[in-house]
Amino acid sequence: MTPAQRAGKREWWGLAVLVLVTLIISMDMTVLSYALPRISETLQPSSSQLLWITDIYAFVLAGLLIPMGTLGDRIGRRKLLIIGAAAFGIASAVSAYAGSAEMLIASRALMGAAGATLMPSTMSLIRTMFQDEQQRRAAIGLWSAGFSAGGAIGLLLGGVLLQTFNWGVVFLINVPIMLVLVVASPLLLPEYRNPQAGRFDIVSSILLFASVLPAVWGIKEFAEQGFGWQPLAAVVVGLLFLPLFIVRQRGLDDPMVDVRLFGKAAFSAALFTNVLANFALVGFMFFTAQYLQLVLGLDPFVAGLWSLPQAFTAAIGAAVLAPVLTPKLRHGGAIAVGLVIGTCGFLLMSQVGVENGLFQVVAGQMLATMGMAMALTLTAELVVTTAPQERAGAAAGLSETGSQFGSALGVAVLGSVGAFVYRSQLTDTPPAGVPAAALDTARETLGAAIEAAKGLSEGAGNALRLAAKTAFTDELHVAAYTVSGVLLLTAVVAVALLRRVPRPTPPPQGAPDEAADAADPDPVRSEENSGQQKAGSTA
Repeated sequence: MTPAQRAGKREWWGLAVLVLVTLIISMDMTVLSYALPRISETLQPSSSQLLWITDIYAFVLAGLLIPMGTLGDRIGRRKLLIIGAAAFGIASAVSAYAGSAEMLIASRALMGAAGATLMPSTMSLIRTMFQDEQQRRAAIGLWSAGFSAGGAIGLLLGGVLLQTFNWGVVFLINVPIMLVLVVASPLLLPEYRNPQAGRFDIVSSILLFASVLPAVWGIKEFAEQGFGWQPLAAVVVGLLFLPLFIVRQRGLDDPMVDVRLFGKAAFSAALFTNVLANFALVGFMFFTAQYLQLVLGLDPFVAGLWSLPQAFTAAIGAAVLAPVLTPKLRHGGAIAVGLVIGTCGFLLMSQVGVENGLFQVVAGQMLATMGMAMALTLTAELVVTTAPQERAGAAAGLSETGSQFGSALGVAVLGSVGAFVYRSQLTDTPPAGVPAAALDTARETLGAAIEAAKGLSEGAGNALRLAAKTAFTDELHVAAYTVSGVLLLTAVVAVALLRRVPRPTPPPQGAPDEAADAADPDPVRSEENSGQQKAGSTA
């Protein structure tokens, strides 16, 4: 590999723009939680509308990730990124000044559609910009770290801004960042499109959306409401549309998703690991947030502060450990190490108690996010590099869709298991002196138990709070052990299926390092690194 193939200053500045995209999208997923009480007070949505305000963004995002990734391959990834950034900024401004619940739901749906154009474009552009595999691995690591950092920053920023401004500020913060993206993208990012791409297949997009959207909705409903015929029917409908989508892809000369990729062990194993890593990471967040606030009694802002260290360890795992360990251990070994580190974090969190557990949660989160960031960085790299360059956008969309499914599945499965443990504990060992009506309310959630205890006498209220906190702590323990078992099994599968992935080639002697590249006065090389890329460029 020659020095001319390595990225220079423009590419690294361009990466900063792409990381900014992941940062703001991740922030948007967490910052809204602080604004929901004020939105409820101002717009007075129904309970159903409030759920749609929260969830419609993720539903539309999940349903459109693959079609938008494919569209970027056809019309140009940078072009789609700019269009998506402009739409995301406009939709954010509309959300900030929404005068009704219906208007906010619609604008949030538009934000989800715009977000779906951003994520696959960023990942596929990294594939285009960074031809050197070690630089690309480091770049993907920084890109992945943006998610963890954005989630933590969103929690802190939401708490600070809402102390001074109204709820619309959680959407307005997106506007200047999207403006920077629109202005900086033509200056720093290369353009790439597949010159042999056929027409965009609307029918495939509809079939895929009809498969993904009801399935994700059904899984989330199972997590929030428990078993019901409506979410079950939604999941079944989604599963019925999936084979229709696959059959159509097999019959197309230029399919949206090349199903032959699933015959490659590296591709399938990477997606499998991606889904289960998100299952563990996102699903367990449900427990840690409640534990810090409802069991230990921390206010949301302080809980957010204690969650901030995990953003730094995620960056270390993604941008430092993953690039260092992969040349030594191959992808399978490095992914397995990340999953084992994550398992150690979850096992540490399984040791929390009702009265003390802050250290275990903070340290456990740091280890868990470090290990998961390693695994997710390397699986994302495998997905986009195993697919052909001209299909990198669709592959990136498939990877992000897997992340959404894993996250929804984690919340649903772990939430259901945890709810069973919590309710069983309160049923089998009910606190003495608590009225039956209050106990029935307390069995729903820990938050409901805390509220019910406020209406009781001091003795009965304290007994109910202690019993509910103990039951929830036991619930957290079971979830932690479940996640640990899943991750260890995934580590074994990853090593077995990825053992034949070639060991990454170390940089040649005398090749300039990233620092030297960053100082290169003529860094515009990403569109000239290969004949294939040059043929596909429209810049």
